[in-house]
Amino acid sequence: MNSTLKLWRKLSAYPGGKRLFSRAICLKAPYFSTISPQFERLDVGAAIVRIKERRSLHNHLGSVHAIALCNLAEVAGGLACEVSMPEGMRWIPSGMTVKYKARAKGELRGYATVPTVEPGKKAELPVTVDVKNRDGESVFEAEIVMYVSPAKSA
Repeated sequence: MNSTLKLWRKLSAYPGGKRLFSRAICLKAPYFSTISPQFERLDVGAAIVRIKERRSLHNHLGSVHAIALCNLAEVAGGLACEVSMPEGMRWIPSGMTVKYKARAKGELRGYATVPTVEPGKKAELPVTVDVKNRDGESVFEAEIVMYVSPAKSA
């Protein structure tokens, strides 16, 4: 189990721990703080991350901006990928395809799914993220291609 997953499991067991973990992620990757992500679940192969609609995330139509949805997909997919890496493997996003399905309003959750990573092998890994509104309607889909490879020796 990698250090990120250990930290999640330790912190999420306590009141306020999920919020603290979410803030720590934003300290490590500050741009994610623009959407104020809140991790609800994080495990090998999956993550659920929530954001709340607010004016600073709006587009000119009064709904959550497309790039804020991309950021939600990247933080959910990226962390799910991070905790899914076997020892000695690393990852980096190499592309993202998105589909806007409906106006994104209210509280939104990104559901990330990561396929199994084969240790020691280079691969392009398709990580999917489905963003749903409070009613469970899918409003946005993303497929992030993660390039995975063995980590270089120090």
